[in-house]
Amino acid sequence: MTDVLAMLSWGDGGWGRLLFQGLLVTLGVAAMALPIGLVGGLLLALGERSARVTLRWFCRLWKTAFQAIPELLTLFVLYISIAKAISALAKLVGVAQGWTPSPMVVGALALGLVFASFAAEVWRAALDGVGRGQSDGARSIGLSKVQALRLVILPQALQLALPGLGNLWVILLKDTALVSILAVPDLMRQINLAVASTREPFLFYLVACFIYIALTTVSEQLLRRATSRRRSGWAAALTERG
Repeated sequence: MTDVLAMLSWGDGGWGRLLFQGLLVTLGVAAMALPIGLVGGLLLALGERSARVTLRWFCRLWKTAFQAIPELLTLFVLYISIAKAISALAKLVGVAQGWTPSPMVVGALALGLVFASFAAEVWRAALDGVGRGQSDGARSIGLSKVQALRLVILPQALQLALPGLGNLWVILLKDTALVSILAVPDLMRQINLAVASTREPFLFYLVACFIYIALTTVSEQLLRRATSRRRSGWAAALTERG
């Protein structure tokens, strides 16, 4: 037991500090990927509802592609593509290539794009659930199409989409472990380094399991509170109007 506490301690010889730093990186990657996924998913959902056939097919193709390709492959392809683009641009302007893409940023971008492809389904169902009458009513009182979407449709759609988006957030938290392949010093990267250094795979992988369980549990509790508050807010607003 003493050896276990020493290996997990915060001081010299312990891995506690590095594991905590890795956890912060994991949360940072997820936090960067989330807005990409939320906004990207909403844009894809709106594009699929567009009257333009070309835009609808483009959004469907984009969504299907990122849903079908494994996340790990997406990470590799995106990282290599960005690196090659930077190299080509450097040659074009005649300067030496002195910058490479950040693995953490590329990892967050890749996970965000995958998140967006699945979030699009959630957003589309939520937008369909609001009903066309809400949009027609907003337009009848003089709101533009954009104003109706921002002030009337999206707040109601968010209420319907929140549970599904929350589930995708939990999946995103777990998928952040993939960025360790790009040498991002996230939680799983630090866990693997600890295992290689101490030869204690059972201990550190068990610690990783408990950390991810804790992250998932906290996320689910926060999601329930957010959903409950939004429902209470809508109920209060409806009562005042009544």
